[in-house]
Amino acid sequence: PVCESAQRTTAPSREQIRTEDTVMKAAIYARYSTDLQNPASIEDQVRACQDYVKAAGGTTVQVYTDAAISGNSIKTRPGLQALMADAGQGRFNTVVAEALDRLSRDQEDIAGIYKRLQYADIQLTTLSEGGINELHIGLKGTMNALFLKDLAQKTRRGLRGRVELGMSGGG
Repeated sequence: PVCESAQRTTAPSREQIRTEDTVMKAAIYARYSTDLQNPASIEDQVRACQDYVKAAGGTTVQVYTDAAISGNSIKTRPGLQALMADAGQGRFNTVVAEALDRLSRDQEDIAGIYKRLQYADIQLTTLSEGGINELHIGLKGTMNALFLKDLAQKTRRGLRGRVELGMSGGG
């Protein structure tokens, strides 16, 4: 006798279940580095992220910001600290930022943020890079760390030039 093969079905992945059954509940994070930058930068970042969330059919649950604070450490940023605390409470299922460097330029910090969000089953998405994975963390984390190193060298060079001109070298 000829048997018809039973059609095998596989269970959907966690990402498929999330996409099909869960509305995006997004936390938005925005930051700019120094008081020399335009404070409207945060508003612009938030607006672009809200547009993304809305286009994806999601809702913005909370907006977290850090104004005029460098991305070289998470310890000095109350907005990011609050975001991470709320992530542990399950208040949202997605974090949206303009770019990965808005979250951190430090390799260790960005890897830790990513790891904690993954543990909490929270997707990290940026407007620049899209859905973030381990490859982004490794490559962009390295690029951002190199940017900070280069910036520090240029800052020291500029301060030395000021001192040699008899001007103040610091604040």
